[in-house]
Amino acid sequence: MAPPRSNVPRPGRTLLALFAVLAVLTGVMVMQGQLTPKLGLDLAGGTTVTLTAKTGSGGAPPATQMDQAVKIMTQRVNGLGVSDAEVAKQGSSNIVVNVPGEGQDRVVQLIGTTAKLQFRQVYAAADGKPLTAAPAPTPTDGKKKNDKKASPSPSATPSASSTPRGRALSEALTAAAPSPSSSASPSGTGTPKPSGTPKASPSPSGTPNLQVPPIANPGQDYTGIDDKAVIKQFEELNCYRSDKTVSGANDPNRKWVAACDQKEERGQVAKYILGPVRVLGEQVAEANAMPPDATQGQASWSVQLRFKSQGAREFGEVTTDAYKAFQEQGQGTPRSQVAIVLDGKVVSAPTIERGAITGGTASIDGPPESFTQTYATDLANVLKYGALPLEFTQSSIDEVSSTLGSDQLRGGLIAGAIGLVLVVLYCLFYYRGLGVVAVASLVVAAGITYLSVVILGENMGFRLSLPHIIGLIVSIGITADSFIVYFERLRDELRAGRKLRPSVETAWKRARRTILVADAVTFLAALVLFFLAVGGVAGFAFAMGLTTLIDIVVVFFFTKPLVALLSRTKFFGKGHPMSGLDPRRLHKATPAASVRPTGQEA
Repeated sequence: MAPPRSNVPRPGRTLLALFAVLAVLTGVMVMQGQLTPKLGLDLAGGTTVTLTAKTGSGGAPPATQMDQAVKIMTQRVNGLGVSDAEVAKQGSSNIVVNVPGEGQDRVVQLIGTTAKLQFRQVYAAADGKPLTAAPAPTPTDGKKKNDKKASPSPSATPSASSTPRGRALSEALTAAAPSPSSSASPSGTGTPKPSGTPKASPSPSGTPNLQVPPIANPGQDYTGIDDKAVIKQFEELNCYRSDKTVSGANDPNRKWVAACDQKEERGQVAKYILGPVRVLGEQVAEANAMPPDATQGQASWSVQLRFKSQGAREFGEVTTDAYKAFQEQGQGTPRSQVAIVLDGKVVSAPTIERGAITGGTASIDGPPESFTQTYATDLANVLKYGALPLEFTQSSIDEVSSTLGSDQLRGGLIAGAIGLVLVVLYCLFYYRGLGVVAVASLVVAAGITYLSVVILGENMGFRLSLPHIIGLIVSIGITADSFIVYFERLRDELRAGRKLRPSVETAWKRARRTILVADAVTFLAALVLFFLAVGGVAGFAFAMGLTTLIDIVVVFFFTKPLVALLSRTKFFGKGHPMSGLDPRRLHKATPAASVRPTGQEA
């Protein structure tokens, strides 16, 4: 009975499968539009920034807080997908950040952002220009001498539908919105709502419809604000300047603060008086950038927040207070707004007009022209890893030239080319025709390595640096070792008097275990070095681990199938003197005592 065909080696199919995979990888590289590897800081230049920690006392910051800041900055770099960036302490109060590539100012800025997030109720709002005169206070209890509410003037309280300015704050999981009847009259009073105030009806999705009122300078209501210095600061504040950070606005311990809107929209900037901090950023459990959702009427990117249990409760309380102000004072009152404050600037100040938000989740969004994918991703990234324990200032920022790196790259490539040529010459001299297989295997390994580096650079931010190049050069010897192990096993079989074609399979069974063990040891060493080392050493370990995996692919799917195919040719099968598999030459190169009789096991 003939042996089953399933056990017969099919080297041709194996080679075709490998070339098909290479063709797919090449197609992916071409479709991505990136045909060359991205280079690291030492080769392509980049940005180096020195951040200095600020403390209230002016002294050196605690070492534990500096270590925590380095950890958070490193997480932010990784979250942005920037490879080969370095974050390290320098002295007792400085952190040096090296970011490769051009145009990395945005990354550097985000790394050093303190990202202190606060939620405060708004108590007063106006256009960002300084007020010419202190406006007269307006009662907040809705009562005058005649115990009747005054209807807001059209200029002071325009409808929200006519003012698209602002960012919305919504909730994925929320309590049911109040019914129209229950929200039509102010709670706690028997007087009707002011004219022009729309009834609060539940939205179809169950998500509160939160809008920011227009910027205006009506008579301000300072009732309950017991800090006259903040009122004066608010009236004199000019938010149209380039630096919109207001002194004290980032201090969570201050009861009252004045703050500016973070962005200018439609030529206007708002300023606010904010009450005590109601929710801190530490209560945010998760932050993710979300794309626009047309089904929910969301036209811009947003940042979805999920609060911890305490934060969910606190957020429900502040939105409850804001909603009560909306019911009692009507649409247009600043006190129905909840300000989202990031690093002392107001990111958003939406109106709570559909009921308290108690579901534990919320989202920050805004107009598409300002709340882009990049902005939402950056904001989610800095919020995801928490606020820095210290505030930092940029002591220096320098652009690193790639001139020196280019010289080093040229030297490294020359060294690698010399090493490769020596390996090729040795293989051709010692293995003759069989050396062509080794050279072809090195070419295939180089091609797979190049494709991997380019694709990783485009999808994972991998950047080729000098340590990576050193690791790739060292891998030439590792790859050549695998070929030599197999070739020597094959030549041993021929010295024992066996035929070439069965010797190809027998030698492979004995050589592959040695190859796998050797590559496994190398890969484990690279893995340990990668996780325990930093900077250039980690880059060297990554390159060595990558090429070790590629070596296994090449030996299993190219070298061995190619040798099996060549063994069927007359040149190699008959043992031509230039094939490197001539039995007579192999016997001459081996002492007679070591030559085994035909049929004896090696």
